[in-house]
Amino acid sequence: MTEATPTPVPQEVRIPIGHTWLHGDLAVPAHASGLVLFAHGSGSGRHSARNRQVARRLQEAGLATLLFDLLTLAEEQVDLRTSEHRFDIALLTRRVEAAAEWTRTEPRLRDLPLGLFGASTGSAAALIAAAQLGGRVSAVVSRGGRPDLAGPVALAAVRAPTLLIVGGADQAVIGHHEQALPHLRCPHRLEIVPGAGHLFEERGALQLVGDLAADWFTRHLQPAAQAA
Repeated sequence: MTEATPTPVPQEVRIPIGHTWLHGDLAVPAHASGLVLFAHGSGSGRHSARNRQVARRLQEAGLATLLFDLLTLAEEQVDLRTSEHRFDIALLTRRVEAAAEWTRTEPRLRDLPLGLFGASTGSAAALIAAAQLGGRVSAVVSRGGRPDLAGPVALAAVRAPTLLIVGGADQAVIGHHEQALPHLRCPHRLEIVPGAGHLFEERGALQLVGDLAADWFTRHLQPAAQAA
């Protein structure tokens, strides 16, 4: 068994969006072999305990992670009252793409193979971004997500190997995946965690998610042939 890499101390970063910023937490292990951007789900952000646990597992596997808020501070205040932004998949997708572009300006990150991890509605944003960014994205993982919200055209355009993780007790989301899977043309796999609900709160469930994601990313994050 490979010895775990010590987890690095996250560094707060700001990702420019027009005249304001998105706030993020960047953790880069020594000799990182890839970078994973996290697209959070409905009403969540970079402080999500579940995504942070998965991020730590990826860091132990030698992967850099960027957890960032997909909404600006002003948008978050509006969303708390109206919930109008958390389901705006087009907006969330643009933010994932903006974060991916920002990483290309950072010397520590620009040469690392890029992966996307999406949760809930963030999964749809991650998949659409992967379709639009093409070969610059080397792998995608979705946890309890809504890939169906990406739409058939975007799903068919994804080229990055994609792992979809669903709780075995989350029947509604399993149904959404059954709608989405026929449209995927990329290498993909559906992994069902036995007995787990939508939030993977059951004992050992989220740890298994982290293990599955770490294995998928370390196997598929390869130097981007698309860097051209």
